[in-house]
Amino acid sequence: MNDFKPNIVIFHCNFCAPIGAERLLASKLKDNFRPRIIKTNCAGRIDPTFILDAFAKGADGVMVVGDHPGDCHFVSGNYKARRNIMLLKNMLPQLGIEPHRLRAEWITSEAPKFLSSLNEFVDEVTSLGPLKVN
Repeated sequence: MNDFKPNIVIFHCNFCAPIGAERLLASKLKDNFRPRIIKTNCAGRIDPTFILDAFAKGADGVMVVGDHPGDCHFVSGNYKARRNIMLLKNMLPQLGIEPHRLRAEWITSEAPKFLSSLNEFVDEVTSLGPLKVN
């Protein structure tokens, strides 16, 4: 399992994620995972089925990055996202997926926090090993 590099899907809001997230990933993170970045107009626009589909298509972990509560460009999108993620985390065990494979971070253009949170998440998913869904 030492050479396991988890597939991590990152859904991030265009209005809050660090500028040039792709370049940050390429230059600042360890080479210990395979990122897939999906930009959205708002974290609240991420349909829960998109997250489930990411797991079904091979993601070992999914991170949703949105604005701090109260700072959403679209007023309440981050509250909707937070509610959806909470519901999904409760449902994931019924699908054979550990809830820790899904994480939400509320970050407003805070590159150091984004990198730190992502590295921590990658370490956690790596310790869980590859996702095996029946």
